[in-house]
Amino acid sequence: MPRPLGELEDAVMTRVWKWNRPVTVREVLEDLQQERSIAYTTVMTVLDNLHQKGWVRREAEGRAYRYEAVSTRAAYAAALMNEAWSQSDNPASALVAFFGMMSPQQRQALSDAVRMVEGHTVRNADADADAEGVVREAGAPEGAAVEEAQNPAGPESGTGR
Repeated sequence: MPRPLGELEDAVMTRVWKWNRPVTVREVLEDLQQERSIAYTTVMTVLDNLHQKGWVRREAEGRAYRYEAVSTRAAYAAALMNEAWSQSDNPASALVAFFGMMSPQQRQALSDAVRMVEGHTVRNADADADAEGVVREAGAPEGAAVEEAQNPAGPESGTGR
């Protein structure tokens, strides 16, 4: 599980996520310098640390690297929330307390998200059932179509990053 990003790591990752493209140390540096005095080597070290921690991937371009986020800010936030929730000895109480802290707009966003996930689950279950029926009619083993629908590249391919 990822630990929370430090203040400078977060400032750097905010730019990487916002720009949503491979970035150079120089680009991040110039943007950060609009808010604070910071050295090139500091930004380079932070991006190298983020690479070592698995937050960014990098590709050589000449003598420099271009860095790109491995996942989204939303995935990062979700992982932090999941970690915090899993640390509770009473997850239901933790959720109730969390919901109580939310603004009406946040509760509406949560409600919308739950509806989206429930709708996605229902649609996936329907698609899985349809696929199972087609496979059984064709004489293939049960579960084959569902596995193929979930991993169209085949069982040997990974989800990878």
